[in-house]
Formats: sequence, structure tokens, C-alpha cells
Amino acid sequence: MKIVFIGDIVGSVGRKALKNIMPRLKQLHPHAVFIANGENAAAGKGITQAIAKEIYEMGIQAITMGNHTWDQKEIFDFIDRDDKMVRPANFPPGTPGKGHTVIKVKDQELLIINLQGRTFLPPIDCPFRKVDDILEADKKKHKFVFVDFHAEATSEKIAMGWHLDGKVSAVVGTHTHVQTNDNRVLPQGTAYVTDVGMVGPRDGILGVERNAVLQKFKTQLPVRFITDEGKWHFHAVVIELNDQTGLAKGINLIRYDEDQVFMD
Repeated sequence: MKIVFIGDIVGSVGRKALKNIMPRLKQLHPHAVFIANGENAAAGKGITQAIAKEIYEMGIQAITMGNHTWDQKEIFDFIDRDDKMVRPANFPPGTPGKGHTVIKVKDQELLIINLQGRTFLPPIDCPFRKVDDILEADKKKHKFVFVDFHAEATSEKIAMGWHLDGKVSAVVGTHTHVQTNDNRVLPQGTAYVTDVGMVGPRDGILGVERNAVLQKFKTQLPVRFITDEGKWHFHAVVIELNDQTGLAKGINLIRYDEDQVFMD
């Protein structure tokens, strides 16, 4: 099995980048499972049903979310019906949606788990205990297990990688929108990267129009953040798994720039 996971899609520029790059990725990785983080897909804040449909139609087979899950209020109208979308599993019991799902890949199944960190983010339930509960309930029914850990702190992400080493196929970090260069297979066979990066405006600050962010840092006055426009960049990872064990054989970074679309 091969998984291509695409970093946080940010606004219309991110969706434009996805539309441009997906045909190339499908050509390069024709049998891969394509997953993307979509929590910033609607102008940087949440996702709508129409945008989710647009992303699925491009070839994405599952969407993970994060701390902006609830920013578009219409999500309450459809998240319970969308079996391919997962929000952080460690939101409190009774929260709409699901924190993990299973998608079929030919004659195999992939368990996808979404978690959210607690350091510098709202103090929701413990992601470490929650993922243990999910894996315990799964009782090894699925040997292919993918985890998107949506977290702010590098240390918390690395800790989750070590916590799950040998227990899942891959742990990838999202949320900070900056692709890290620490992709590796951990000693017990779990693919890991601290942050996959983002798909969206290249010349903003984490996808936000940069002058507003600069104004905030320089004055500490309230400002209105808006998603940047302009040229895009595209960050993802490709993970190869052992079909017998479900553990990872390798994880490699993917980077594209609108000015250098065909530079590998």
C-alpha cells in the first residue's frame, strides 16, 4: 500500500494548487491512497459541504480536520453523514462527526485516525489516551493505520510518533503549515514527519495575508486576518507500506511551487 498525504489545504489558492497537481500525483502514484487535511479549505477557516465535494472529485479519498473543524457552521449539517471525513477523535464524547474511519483500498482496508494536540491549543481530551483506546478497540483488525496529529508543539508531535512507533503505519503532523525535514521511519517501523506543510498561498505568512500579520506582530493591536492570494506552493508526503506487516518501508517529502511545477 502507498499513501499520499497532502498538507493543510488553505483557501481557494490551495484548492487551485490541488487541482493543478493531483493529475500529476495520480500519474506518478497510480495505486496510492490520497488523503488531505481540509480544515483550512474554506478561506482558511473550516470546510463547507461544497468544498468537500470539490476536493473528493479531484481524487482525494479521505479528509482529516483539526482545530478549525467547526468554523463553518454548516458542517453540523453534514459531518455526521460524511464517512470519509474525520475530525479530531479526542474532542469530548457527543461531539458531531467521527474521529476515525476505515476506507477500502482494493482488497485491503486503511484505518484513518485524526487527533488534536493540547499544547497551545484548546485543552480537549488527551490524544495519547484516546488513540490507545481506538487501537485497543480495533484489536489489530486493521494492520494499515494512518494517524494525522494536528498539533502546534513540535515536542508533542515527536512524543506521539514515539508513543505509536510499531503500533501504526504512519504518524504525520499537521497544523503549523511549515514542512519539516525530519521524515523518517522510526525504529519499530512507523513512518513519521513533524509537519507535512501546507497547500496554498506561497507568499503569505502560513497562508495569511502578510501585512496583517506583520501589523499584529509590530503593534499587538487587533487586526483582521484574511487568506492570502497569489502564487501557491504544495506540500505532501508519500509513504510506502509493507503489505505483510502494515509497517512503513519509507516516507518521502513532496514539494511543488507554482513557478516550478514539474521540478521533482
